[in-house]
Amino acid sequence: MSDTTYNLASLLEDSAERYPDREAVVLGDTRLTYAQVDGVANMVANLLVSRGIEPGDKVALSCANLPYFSMIYYGILKAGATVVPLNILLKGREVAYHLGDADAKAYFCFQGTPELPIGQEGYAGFQAAEGCTDFFMVTVDPAAASPIEGTESFGQAISGQPGTFETVATDEGDTAVILYTSGTTGQPKGAELRHCNMRDNALAGEALFGADAERPDTYLCVLPLFHSFGQTVIQNGAFAYGGTVVMLPRFEAGPALMTMLSEKVTFFAGVPTMYWGLLGALDPTVDVEEIARNLRVAAAGGSALPVEVHKDFEKKFGVTILEGYGLSETSPVASFSPYGEPVRVGSIGTPIPGVEMKLLKPDTWDDLEGGDDPEHAVGEIAIKGHNVMKGYYQRPEATEEAIQDGWFRSGDLGRRDADGWYYIVDRSKDMIIRGGYNVYPREVEEVLMTHPDVSLAAVIGVPDPSHGEEIKAVVILNDGATVTEEELVAWGKEQMAGYKYPRQVQVVSALPMTATGKILKRELS
Repeated sequence: MSDTTYNLASLLEDSAERYPDREAVVLGDTRLTYAQVDGVANMVANLLVSRGIEPGDKVALSCANLPYFSMIYYGILKAGATVVPLNILLKGREVAYHLGDADAKAYFCFQGTPELPIGQEGYAGFQAAEGCTDFFMVTVDPAAASPIEGTESFGQAISGQPGTFETVATDEGDTAVILYTSGTTGQPKGAELRHCNMRDNALAGEALFGADAERPDTYLCVLPLFHSFGQTVIQNGAFAYGGTVVMLPRFEAGPALMTMLSEKVTFFAGVPTMYWGLLGALDPTVDVEEIARNLRVAAAGGSALPVEVHKDFEKKFGVTILEGYGLSETSPVASFSPYGEPVRVGSIGTPIPGVEMKLLKPDTWDDLEGGDDPEHAVGEIAIKGHNVMKGYYQRPEATEEAIQDGWFRSGDLGRRDADGWYYIVDRSKDMIIRGGYNVYPREVEEVLMTHPDVSLAAVIGVPDPSHGEEIKAVVILNDGATVTEEELVAWGKEQMAGYKYPRQVQVVSALPMTATGKILKRELS
């Protein structure tokens, strides 16, 4: 049965009703209460309905960590539509693909600044998207006197819209958000996450972190909100318990430390490179003891946290980092180090309440049998529970391949100790994790091969001290080609998002291959 309590927007609405004057979002000198955020979200919902957006329609959003993200995100949900958050680093051609693949009916895009030039790329993608004649684009930039030509500013769009709105009732199984992920290969696929997937994962904050609306946390938001980690653990998790989200549009270790100090941040979540950056930015001007007095929770995910970083952070800040694991397809949290229990360094913890995990034999759906040494048996991690996605949008074959009997196979290899704590061992496919971002070699390879001088390309991840992994392309050039390795790096930077393009390019005369013609990437380095 449809019910507004199933709508993910109820997280904002409930807190706005209970704590209207409590600060919800902070950005520099901008401080917005729950009542204010909810009011603007209502104006966004009214705008969408007035433009013909219907329940179930897809609405895309490109925006940095700014209050506009939250107001638009919940406004889309209030209208009964589906939010399609886009990576703000995408280039125009990539934006066009996502808009078309998601069947988006509207697009909100931050107009951008010299530091965050999202708007021009977004507009290029908006123009290039095929079959998108019913799109409308709103540029979100309070400082822009006039938006990009042919678009409409956010202020103009919501001007005159009522500040109240009756949220559209949704079924808990309706799609709330589509998060794009390549899984392990090919073009990005949209993971359809239900209202119940996202809501229950946010409400897990009580069990995972001791979240309490009567003692609300102050969250530092440096994880990108378009990503599932920041969206669920920070934004939705904070709003579910009346917390305050302090936003930084981009992560810089020094400013992050100063903000943790000035805003008395109690909750920090980040990928390992962020913790590495915070430790590297410490100097005598940073009052570490004061930051440590305020900091209650430190959570890590996205990739494996180096043991030395774990130890150093606890020594400096007096807080043990809690590690977890999840994917876009699991809303995202699947396992976490149990709150209040001693941490097992290197472990991703145990399944969160309402979620099961198990290990599978490689390339099968059969359960792994540990034999004589069950604690060291390695299998592919599978996940089942309230957090597992509905499926990949308009990709039934990919969905059937990924989910069987409610179990989602992650593509990650792991082991489980005698107490049920899980450990990531490796990735079963070729996916690269650079600074917490998933990079899919085939997508990069296909772009590289559009260069007129490139005949064949193989993309791999190589160890990197700051990003965990760096992207390297090994290419064969066409006969007579004159392009240099440096020129290919520069060209890739123009064609792909900043976290995707290869920083290293090596030109070779041949690539190692199997008898069937498959490239042996394990022989590349």
